[in-house]
Amino acid sequence: MAEAVDSLSSIKDLNVKAAAPQAPATAKIDKLGRAYGTGRRKTATARVWVKRGTGKIIINGKDQTEYFARPVLRLMIKQPLEAAKRETEVDVICTVAGSGLTGQAGAVRHGIARALVNFEPELRLAMRPQKLLTRDPRAVERKKYGKAKARRSFQFSKR
Repeated sequence: MAEAVDSLSSIKDLNVKAAAPQAPATAKIDKLGRAYGTGRRKTATARVWVKRGTGKIIINGKDQTEYFARPVLRLMIKQPLEAAKRETEVDVICTVAGSGLTGQAGAVRHGIARALVNFEPELRLAMRPQKLLTRDPRAVERKKYGKAKARRSFQFSKR
C-alpha cells in the first residue's frame, strides 16, 4: 500500500482503488408483499407498511382526509410518494401515536420514505436530496429547576 504519490490526481486514483465495491441493496419485503418503515418526529412514532396498490393512504384505520383534515398535513405525507413518483402505485397503511397532528404527520412522512426505500432500494437516490430519510431532531426542551418554563425566568423584582 506504500505507493509513491506524484500529484493530486494520483491521490484521487488511490481513493477510488481503495473504495470497496458496494453490494446491490435488496428489497426487504415480507411474505404479504409489504415493506415496513418506522418514522419518528417530536414524540410521535409511526409504523408504516407499503405495498402495491392504487394509492390509498390509511392512518389508524381512517382515510388520510379524515385523519389529517388540514390540507398542509396531507401534502406533507405525500412528499415521499411524489419524490419517488409512486402516488398511484402503492398503498400505505400506518399506525401512529404520540405528539400532536403536526408531529404525527412528520412521523408518517418519515416512515413512508423509509418504507419506500425498503420496498425499492433504488429510490434512496430520489429521497436523499429532499432529506426525507433524515429524522427531524427538533423536540420540546425540558423545563429546568428554578425556571418558569424551559428558559423563561420568574419576574424579577428589585424590592
